[in-house]
Amino acid sequence: MKGDPKDLGFATRAIHAGQPPDPTTGSVTVPIYQTSTYVQEGLGNNKGFEYARVHNPTRMALEANVAALEGGYDGHAFASGMAAISTLMTLLETGQHTVVSRNVYGGTFRFFTQVLERYGLTFSWVDSTDLDQVRAALRPETRMVYVETPTNPMMEVTDIAAAAELAHDHGCVLAVDNTFLTPYFQRPLDLGADVVVHSATKYLNGHSDGVGGLLVSSTEEQGEWFDFVSKSQGNILAPFECFLVMRGIKTLEVRMERHEANTRRIVDMLLGHPGVHRILYPGLPDHPGHAVQSRQATGFGGTLTFDVGGVAEVRRVLDRVQVFSLAESLGGVESLISHPASMTHASVPPAQRAAIGLGDGLVRISVGIEDADDLVADLEQALG
Repeated sequence: MKGDPKDLGFATRAIHAGQPPDPTTGSVTVPIYQTSTYVQEGLGNNKGFEYARVHNPTRMALEANVAALEGGYDGHAFASGMAAISTLMTLLETGQHTVVSRNVYGGTFRFFTQVLERYGLTFSWVDSTDLDQVRAALRPETRMVYVETPTNPMMEVTDIAAAAELAHDHGCVLAVDNTFLTPYFQRPLDLGADVVVHSATKYLNGHSDGVGGLLVSSTEEQGEWFDFVSKSQGNILAPFECFLVMRGIKTLEVRMERHEANTRRIVDMLLGHPGVHRILYPGLPDHPGHAVQSRQATGFGGTLTFDVGGVAEVRRVLDRVQVFSLAESLGGVESLISHPASMTHASVPPAQRAAIGLGDGLVRISVGIEDADDLVADLEQALG
């Protein structure tokens, strides 16, 4: 690809950025460099590659591709989303404090509270949609504000630009988990965020056949630190998984459009169903975060949560679905359905779940790209 990627459209960058034709064969697809080491031409003389934990051409292509899509300094690929988050948190030192969205992925909550607190890091859990709460939680030792937006599974929306201004005024880094919307719908760095986090397992891969995580740094200093930590910890994404994520990203635009179109069809059906008590989806005009998300993003995504009453009703729906698959995760081409209280957020204490409204009657669905009529009909018969 010739020219500056910034001058090209999203779909073009998704297909070409960081992925020139292979210089040896002309292959239009980046090869899977399945190697652990590289032959050196002489002592102190190599081709820029010494050991695969440090550099791998397949991984570097993915990292450059994602950095171009997010508008960042550099990308950094890890073995899982949690591996990416663990690397992010090495920006902090013992005794330092982070303000966190009260509703994050259950694994993030578990890692922060059951692992990092043992090493002297502290956390305050706030409703980050309310900037006054974020401001009140800031301390002299606060060094990071960490938000998901929209959150999982409550779909709470944080004003990224306002949060960035508040964090920077206090000398803090703003990290944004952009997994749900991807850079196709939302670009946090353009809004003032400092680091973007992705579970590449989800929409970026898009086919439920690989696990991975990504960070996108905004400065050279951050980028060099994440590379150093990655080299030191060895929590890298393997070449084959990098290949799978790049394969998925090539169709990210068309998939996200179809995910959202199908989701809107399902929301329309759920709105009129007597068995559904509440729908959590930022695309609804009466959603508390609708205005903010309309301003800072170009879409509302393909994941939603709805309330059917209680565990008995949840079990009935989950037992009856035929096209939707009962499984954790999200963002794949197939539609998935889950019970957050007992699956993705089981590690969050009941009192904490209750405090954020994550009740036992909630169902979360990741809407795939199947025929919308089939998905609507499946949910209708499951709801009864």
